[in-house]
Amino acid sequence: MLALSNMKIPMTKDTLIQNIQKTLSKGDIAVTQPAGCKDISLYLFNPEVLEGPLSHDEAQAVVAEPAYWSFCWASGQALGQYILQHPELVAGKNVLDFGAGSAIVAIAAAKAGAKRAIACDIDPDALDAALANAKLNDVEIEISDDLDKALSDIDVIVAADVLYDSENMPFLARFKEAAPLIILADSRVKYLGDDAYELQEVVTCRTWPDLNEFEEFNQVRVYHAAGTADR
Repeated sequence: MLALSNMKIPMTKDTLIQNIQKTLSKGDIAVTQPAGCKDISLYLFNPEVLEGPLSHDEAQAVVAEPAYWSFCWASGQALGQYILQHPELVAGKNVLDFGAGSAIVAIAAAKAGAKRAIACDIDPDALDAALANAKLNDVEIEISDDLDKALSDIDVIVAADVLYDSENMPFLARFKEAAPLIILADSRVKYLGDDAYELQEVVTCRTWPDLNEFEEFNQVRVYHAAGTADR
């Protein structure tokens, strides 16, 4: 287990290319600025390498182990931009980005003046991407693959696109017990079933690179919830 770590281990584009080629033999990574959060640059999947359909084995590998970190999902962009527009929510605070993926939200928190910004994800390749993307944006973040340890001494939990799996819904209650403020962005679940999460705004955003998803998945809802944790 990694627990908490800072940026002492350098991560490069070559590392990320090696990671994506575990599932796509011709996979490539390019620096891009997602349309929904142009102030942050990310190493993401380069769609220009796709020439023709995937082989059967590659298609099976992509389904079995998708490289979520190589796309910036609509809710991640929306929440990253929201944090940059409302820096007072995270400035001087300890912020945990749950299910960080590319870590766009952790990076936004760091740019907005967070005391600590922690990218938490169970995928080691995502944590590689988090460090590389933070370096690309000239900010420092920490990484963790252990949620229990990462949740200690946290002021704000941010989470984007983590409710795609119904088994993740219990995290909504757990977040409230762990931090005074939770900021959630989601485009998949229209009704959270928890009145503590109050809708702040709805933002239109598309996954980057564009996956041509259904339009309903491009409507991102941003919520705030006040937690019961004492800080």
